[in-house]
Amino acid sequence: MNIEFFIAKKLSFSSDSKPVKVMTRIAVFSVALSVAVMIVAMSVLSGFKIQLKDKISGFNSHLRIANLDSNYSFDTPPIQNDYDFYNSIAVLPEVEHIQQYAYKGGIIRANSDIQGVVLKGVGADFDWSFFEQYLVDGGIFPVNETTPSDSVLISKTLSNMLNLKTGDSFEMYFVQDPVRVRRFKIAGLYNTYFEEMDKTFVICDIRHIRRLNRWTDNQISGMEIMLNNSDDMDKSYETIDNIAGYLTFDDGSRLEVTTLRNAFPEIFNWLAILDMNVLIILIIMIVVAGFNMISGLLIMLLEKISMIGILKSMGMTDFSIRKIFIYRSSMIVLRGLVYGNIFGVSLCVLQYCFGIIHLNPETYFFSTAPVNINLLNIIVLNVCSFVFITLSQTIPTMVITKISPDKTIRKE
Repeated sequence: MNIEFFIAKKLSFSSDSKPVKVMTRIAVFSVALSVAVMIVAMSVLSGFKIQLKDKISGFNSHLRIANLDSNYSFDTPPIQNDYDFYNSIAVLPEVEHIQQYAYKGGIIRANSDIQGVVLKGVGADFDWSFFEQYLVDGGIFPVNETTPSDSVLISKTLSNMLNLKTGDSFEMYFVQDPVRVRRFKIAGLYNTYFEEMDKTFVICDIRHIRRLNRWTDNQISGMEIMLNNSDDMDKSYETIDNIAGYLTFDDGSRLEVTTLRNAFPEIFNWLAILDMNVLIILIIMIVVAGFNMISGLLIMLLEKISMIGILKSMGMTDFSIRKIFIYRSSMIVLRGLVYGNIFGVSLCVLQYCFGIIHLNPETYFFSTAPVNINLLNIIVLNVCSFVFITLSQTIPTMVITKISPDKTIRKE
């Protein structure tokens, strides 16, 4: 039998003095609050990062194959859609979907309002699931192989700016020689709350862009590749770049594979800064909980000083006595972890199901605080918190080595 653990368990069920009870409750509350705050902070940041990446990739995909001369411009030189490597990429296990696209910059004129936008042409292979998720009115339009569609999908932001609604028509002007005009009809409105993207993209049939650019039926701006897991973006980039990257063709054109991180480095740098902020919050919360536990353990040691003297007089070593109080504080930490997990996870579940906490979408890109509950992250957080706080308890137990049995027993 572990005698130290046995004594610690007996102490946890014994009646403590009022100061010890108060400090024990404060220690449990401190650990519980710290853990709950850490779980909420970590879950909200994780949800924010995942959903923000999903929104950016919904407009731009995780990986993109385009002409090397594109330079992230929306008016790009074309590539072919029938390269031999297409099927080789499509069957990769990490690839969820591959689709063709075409860009064309233009100006919408509606009544007396004008707005510069990017017309994104999509084909029959386009995955509409992202825009279906954010539809607020109307619906998507079919893109088939026979008849071009004059329907488009625009954002709620653009519709408010131009006083347009589902079913309305508008003219779009394209600055080229000569200036060309196309008339489109709004099939539906989407709203991702990502204003920078919402006010930029208008989704149309890719054949309009081919005609405007005088391209052939097999010419496109590029190929978009969606992955099963965005965390595999860098690894998948290396694989696909080895297949299609920097290929040179007879006309002198070359292909380039780019990642979402290359296209939006400022957003990914910002997310990295958020990671650092959350790491600082986690460290502060653990340290605060550790200090409160140290205070509580010191009071407990002062109250049990006579017991320590008796145990020493009976031959128990300083190390064994320190283990008793470390076991006792570990039980308090575990109670705090249990309460903190219940409270923190409950808050996250409530937010996930009911969206209780609302945000300003113009500032945060979301109408409610996004949440992602990752069980593995929570387990790692609990283990690290328990280990750090428990190890910190070795500091106050050092006073046990200074306690003299004869003096404490005589005083008692």
